Amino acid sequence: MEETWRWFGPDDAVKLNHIRQTGARGIVTSLHHIPYGVVWSVEEIEKRKAILAEDASLGLSWSVVESLPVHEKIRRGDADCAALFENYRASMRNLAACGVKVICYNFMPVLDWTRTELAHPLPGGGTALRFNAHQYVAFDVFMLERPGAAEGVAPELLAHAKEWVDTATPAQKDTLLASIMAGLPGAFDRYDIPGLRRILAEYGQMTRADLQANLKRFLQEVIPTAEEVGISLCMHPDDPPRPLFGLPRIVSNEQDIADLLAMVDSPANGLTLCSGSLGALCSGSLGAGPGNDVPAIARRFADRIRFAHLRNVAKEPDGSFMEADHLGGDVDMVAVVEALLTEQKRRQEAGIADWRIPFRPDHGHELLDDVGKPTFPGYPAIGRMRGLAELRGVIAALAAVKNLPV
Repeated sequence: MEETWRWFGPDDAVKLNHIRQTGARGIVTSLHHIPYGVVWSVEEIEKRKAILAEDASLGLSWSVVESLPVHEKIRRGDADCAALFENYRASMRNLAACGVKVICYNFMPVLDWTRTELAHPLPGGGTALRFNAHQYVAFDVFMLERPGAAEGVAPELLAHAKEWVDTATPAQKDTLLASIMAGLPGAFDRYDIPGLRRILAEYGQMTRADLQANLKRFLQEVIPTAEEVGISLCMHPDDPPRPLFGLPRIVSNEQDIADLLAMVDSPANGLTLCSGSLGALCSGSLGAGPGNDVPAIARRFADRIRFAHLRNVAKEPDGSFMEADHLGGDVDMVAVVEALLTEQKRRQEAGIADWRIPFRPDHGHELLDDVGKPTFPGYPAIGRMRGLAELRGVIAALAAVKNLPV
């Protein structure tokens, strides 16, 4: 498997020489300075590649785009999206011309990954990302005051949320808002509460079927170009895998993934397997049925997995969850890695040139000297390096015992 590392560009506190020290060689990055919907020119793509190649001794290369964002108007299903579709196709053509051919993207309306705590304390002084169900409900019901937000919420969870909002200081409420807005580093849009109300209102009464139709329209517009230029588009699952703020989410479980891949049945329509996102699905007050069997999902859709985010989560009965150690938590990470290595062997034996699956250690704990550094939430160096080391050990052990290629 190809070891990669997410890098947010020249402003990232984790520098390229630090990444090389982790052992990873593949870079996962995006042109965050370009507004959504604007074409990524060959010149801008080559500028980023030149930064990566500036110190040849590091041996770094751009492996995966994460992400080439889908404009909100496309997710919303606006009629006047022709220019946005053409710009997306143009960006794909330019990336392919520059040799970058794996694009991770998502179709989550308004917000990307969502947490309520960005620095939950761990024993010994580290911190972790956390989603507290009661804080989410407190924000949605009592701060955002979204109509209908309390419907279906368990009474005990609603009471806990009310208690929190009644005792929280203005600073704590501001921190909660900032945490919820922090999910997409480099995003141009950050909302205050009135702004979030406005953007949610623009979606109106969007249903799950509406959002699925908008996704299918997008895929029908861009997958033919991806096939033409050899691009693999790989959808990232919803994080967390549940509706938020009254908006549906449609890539949350095994059936959702099957529906996604069937919308345009093409090898170019692929999947980013995120073990943490899929692993956070649970029953309970904010859940949606039984949890996901992530190793089973990896085995079922192995031939369409183009990229993998490997991290773990520990779930709680009320729908809360926390980022766990990469080999801790509720996801059987060894089984997930075995599924990916087995798929690599199939590809190698089939004579597929690019048979290795790029993966990156996703969200790490803030540990040791990283505590308090201005890294992006979830992306400190040491916690991710620890995760990469643990995953590297699992890969090496499985490869030796199962005779699987790495």
